[in-house]
Amino acid sequence: MSARQRSTTAAVSHADGGTVRPVIAVRRVGADEARLRESALAEALADVLIDCVEGGASVSFMLPLSRDKALTFWRGVLAGAARQERVLLVAETAIGRIIGTVQLITALPDNQPHRADIAKMLVHRDARRQGVAAMLLAAVDQTARDEGKTVLVLDTVTGSDAERLYQRAGWQIAGMVPNYALMPDGAFCGTTFLYKQL
Repeated sequence: MSARQRSTTAAVSHADGGTVRPVIAVRRVGADEARLRESALAEALADVLIDCVEGGASVSFMLPLSRDKALTFWRGVLAGAARQERVLLVAETAIGRIIGTVQLITALPDNQPHRADIAKMLVHRDARRQGVAAMLLAAVDQTARDEGKTVLVLDTVTGSDAERLYQRAGWQIAGMVPNYALMPDGAFCGTTFLYKQL
């Protein structure tokens, strides 16, 4: 399996000693798939985005988030993946339902060929506390290495569960900006900028 096709899986074994089967897999959406399956992927990813925003995630969108707006966003992301300006990873259940996603943005200025940004790390609320976020982070780290990136940067809400997750995964805080953005309900929130050296 090539680095571009590599996936990460979580598995369970049956109590009776039966076969181990994958429960959740993280995989890369390739450029061809991003073009050929744009509509189906955008629909599935919109479900995750809308759920996260309705759950209070500050990820650039305000309530109420319309399906049309979510679909437009994901079509743009998929177009970027098709142009290989970003890498889109998805976490799927055994039946192929997308329950999480993260992006590695690689199209950066010429003087930053070694760096990438992490964006839109999302896990559907009904799939949380199952290790999906940790799997996505591990997969995006490996993808960044495969792409020759040595410095990763992201931002998240100060004091959030996400900030603690990133720190547990080895991310370092670079700094914080108070009142940097709004939560989906309109309340101000601080933003923490983090980095990771690979």
